[in-house]
Amino acid sequence: MTAIMFHLNGAPVAVRDAAPTTTLLEYLRGRPLPGTKEGCAEGDCGACTVILRTPAGDGLATRAVNACIMPLPMAHGAEVITVEGLDDHPVQREMAARHASQCGFCTPGFVMALAARPPGAPADRAATEERLAGNLCRCTGYGPILAAAEASADDADARADPAADAATAATLTAIPPLDYTWNGRHFLAPTSEAAFAEAAARDPVILAGATDVGLWITKRLFDPVTILSTLRVRELATIEERDGALIVGAAVTHTAFHAAIRDRFPALGELMQRFAGLQVRNAGTVGGNIANASPIGDLPPAFIAAGATLELGHHHGRRTLPLEDYFLAYGSQDRRAGEYVRAVHLPLDGLARLTCHKVSKRFQSDITAVLGCFALRLDGDTVAEARLAYGGMAGIPARARYAEAAMVGRPYSAETVAAAGAALAQDFAPLTDLRASAAYRLRIAANLLRRDHLERTGTARTRLAGEAGAGLAA
Repeated sequence: MTAIMFHLNGAPVAVRDAAPTTTLLEYLRGRPLPGTKEGCAEGDCGACTVILRTPAGDGLATRAVNACIMPLPMAHGAEVITVEGLDDHPVQREMAARHASQCGFCTPGFVMALAARPPGAPADRAATEERLAGNLCRCTGYGPILAAAEASADDADARADPAADAATAATLTAIPPLDYTWNGRHFLAPTSEAAFAEAAARDPVILAGATDVGLWITKRLFDPVTILSTLRVRELATIEERDGALIVGAAVTHTAFHAAIRDRFPALGELMQRFAGLQVRNAGTVGGNIANASPIGDLPPAFIAAGATLELGHHHGRRTLPLEDYFLAYGSQDRRAGEYVRAVHLPLDGLARLTCHKVSKRFQSDITAVLGCFALRLDGDTVAEARLAYGGMAGIPARARYAEAAMVGRPYSAETVAAAGAALAQDFAPLTDLRASAAYRLRIAANLLRRDHLERTGTARTRLAGEAGAGLAA
């Protein structure tokens, strides 16, 4: 298909004259549909939030996404709804009734994030706060916004129209795969892994959720010759359990992965709740978080601690390796020409033993300063196996081998944990940057081991209660 085809506020659109790196936000504001705002152009503030609806079974999957870092071709085969297309939505009425708009710049983004709530999904305060974690209000008007969300939930649910959604889904499904060319630039969005693997052999830029590459486009003016998208490759978007492992496709979004593991593996689920905001989790993928090889990506340390195996695809076949061996040095990975991240295999027993501790300046929607992820196996009171993985401590996510050796074969005691914490100085020589100093990183990395010990042994609550009591007695 030589045109980018999608529905915009209910009407079909075909775009043939835009660069593949044009963002959805740029396109919308040029229509003009100025209700969608640009605040940060990096997916942090939520002012650009729109609703993206894609075929799912007999209906449509609805999610809020950041238009500012989403290349326009990613809308191909989907429906985009902006604030102008809401048609007097209950969220809009309740926001107005409660004076939830102050300067007004962020208001459309908040409205869209709330309107994207699927029918019947929780609308209590905790669920709404999580839904709005990716939206910022500089006027600090959050109270009325939260009240509007709760008050509008029932009326919003009543607007659901499954028959109309099914008809739209059928129309969108009929849109053919995208092979778009403009001014010597190409954007490919195949629908089969075979076609994807063949295209990957020609060394394109591989694009998943664009939560990283989108910043290259908006901040570095990145303009690649060919972009290859995972967006419509269904074989890469599956989660299955087989042979004692959870096998997660590279194109599985963080939102979908979180829904699959949060109840069964709550430690990993809690970590994922702190990934950016919901708009980023709705777009970003498990494979993307691995493939970009950031030393402060949150999934790799957790997966390494759990004993994950990485599966790489190629049009000639597949290759597997321990995930920890994929990261060679800063900016360097063991990925050969034509290979792509296909799936990650997560041992269920490793996930069951996993604990995660993230340190950042904000609880939600913030980049890690230090992340410690630990999977221990005890034989009675003795540490039989220890897998300790950290992010933010080196140029790559990595295991703390010296710290592990200080624990294995020894009693799981405060003394053993202290020895392991001291050994971290042999494992890592962290950098000082805007997020933390090297000394702080080493100290907090050791303290995370201590915290983990207190929580695993059940002494954290007892100790804190004792300290509080002593303070009152004093």
